[in-house]
Amino acid sequence: MADTWYGDAGPPPARFGMIGWVRIVLRAVPLVVLVFGGLLVLLLVRLIERPLNGDHRPVTPYITQTVCRLSFVILGIRYQTIGTPMQGAGAVVSNHVSWLDIFALNARKRIYFVSKSEVAGWPGIGWLARATGTVFIKRDRAEVGSQIAVFRTRLAAGHKLLFFPEGTSTDGQQVLPFKPALFAAFFDPALRNTLQMQAVTLRYAAPAGADPRFYGWWGDMDFGPHLLTTLATKRQGGITVIYHPPVKVSDFADRKALAKAMERQVRAGLAEHRAPQL
Repeated sequence: MADTWYGDAGPPPARFGMIGWVRIVLRAVPLVVLVFGGLLVLLLVRLIERPLNGDHRPVTPYITQTVCRLSFVILGIRYQTIGTPMQGAGAVVSNHVSWLDIFALNARKRIYFVSKSEVAGWPGIGWLARATGTVFIKRDRAEVGSQIAVFRTRLAAGHKLLFFPEGTSTDGQQVLPFKPALFAAFFDPALRNTLQMQAVTLRYAAPAGADPRFYGWWGDMDFGPHLLTTLATKRQGGITVIYHPPVKVSDFADRKALAKAMERQVRAGLAEHRAPQL
C-alpha cells in the first residue's frame, strides 16, 4: 500500500476576496505568535526540565496542550471530546485526516506522536515535532528491534505514544485499513503483558455549505493553500475527538488481530458520530 492516499480529487482551490485576506491576517498573526511563542517557552523550560527529569516531562506537555487549545479559539473551530482518555502509559491509535489532527489530539491529553523519520527534516513541522517529544522511526521491519528499545524507554517514562496506522491522511470521510506491521513492536515480551492501547476517532464537520471534505488534507495537496483556506473561511466547522475504551495488548493473539480490532473501533466511531455540516 502506498504511503500517500489520493482518493478522489479534492475541493477546487479557494479564491479569497479582500475580506477573506483580512480574516487570514487576523487569525494568522495571533496563531503564529501563539505557536512559536509557545515553542520558545517550551524550549526554555526544557533546558531545565531535561537535566532534572530526563525523558520524564512533568511541565512541557502542559505548554503544548495550552497552545493547542488556544489555537482552536483563534481559528474559531468548535472542539469537543467524547469518552475518556486512558490513564497511565500506553499506545494510542487514530485515523488521520489533517495537519489539524496534531492540535486536536494534543488539546485534551498529553501524548507523544510516533512519526516517520522523514518528518524530522521538514521545515517548521519538523522543528515543532522534535521540540514536543515526537518519536521518529523508520518504517522498516529491520528496524523493529530499535523501535522496541525506544518504545520501552518512553513508556517507562509514563508516555502515551500515538501513531496513525493508516499510514497516510485521508479526506476524513472514511477509515483506511490499518497496517498490522505498525503494531509489531508492541508484541515484544517486555511490552505485551503490561501495555494498554486506546483507539481514537477524529470526526471533522465542515463549515456550513462547504465540501464535507473541507478539512481533509491528502494526496498532492500543498500545505500553504490548505492553511490559507482554513484561515479565510467565515464560519468554521468543528472537530470531535472520540475516545474508545482501552484494551490490553495481551488479549489479542497477534498484531493482525489487534490492528483489526482497533480499526473496527475507529471506523465505528466515525459512523456512529457522523456529524452534519455546521
